[in-house]
Amino acid sequence: MPFQQHTIGSATLYCGDSLDILRELNEPVDALITDPPYSSGGLHHSARTQSPGDKYLNSTKYHEFFGDNRDARSWSFWMTQWLSQTRRLVKPGGYAMVFSDWRQLPTLTDVLQAGGYIWRGLVPWDKTASSRAPHTGYFRHQCEYVAWGSVGTLPKCRHGGPWPGLIAKRVIPSEKLHMTGKPVELMEQLIKPVTPGGLILDPFMGSASTGVAALRLGYRFIGIEMSQEYFDISCARLESFLFE
Repeated sequence: MPFQQHTIGSATLYCGDSLDILRELNEPVDALITDPPYSSGGLHHSARTQSPGDKYLNSTKYHEFFGDNRDARSWSFWMTQWLSQTRRLVKPGGYAMVFSDWRQLPTLTDVLQAGGYIWRGLVPWDKTASSRAPHTGYFRHQCEYVAWGSVGTLPKCRHGGPWPGLIAKRVIPSEKLHMTGKPVELMEQLIKPVTPGGLILDPFMGSASTGVAALRLGYRFIGIEMSQEYFDISCARLESFLFE
């Protein structure tokens, strides 16, 4: 089955379902770094089936994205499916880094291992006190989490480390191109342990924050995005970075 594909410098971008495209890829990669749909934010069916914009932001500022309406069991099954496909591609000693919120974190640590990776820890992302405030009875949900691991033994890093176990970086709304977009500087910190010049895989590219970070630091990048709108945004963003 043909997929829309676009090469921009050392980045190759695909538009389509990540499960379908991952099955067709064969080039070994040095790291999986990705931010999949969380399917979080709702205890009941009526809440889970809301659009992401209504569920998370109550806003139509950004394009909607796919895959955020699974219940806990189907999310776990789907995560295991695509993680197993990426495990086939990541080199021995390569990294896996997957984002989650607090609700899905326990399940993510299970499915990371079910997909064939060795789970090695968590890196909290502190969004700082600028994150959306709850009512006064709550602790702030100001962190998201990166569950990280490796394919087999993780060798000593020859170009630096140990790397920070917590990353503080506030979200600047004016810089976001996706409702769940991550700051490029955050993604740069996550990429740094990967072998310099290596190949980074992101099956849920969104607006290509990981891709921009990879190219900035001299890495190669493969990104997959199901939404045509976000695929176009990613292409334009990487082209702007390379050719401005």
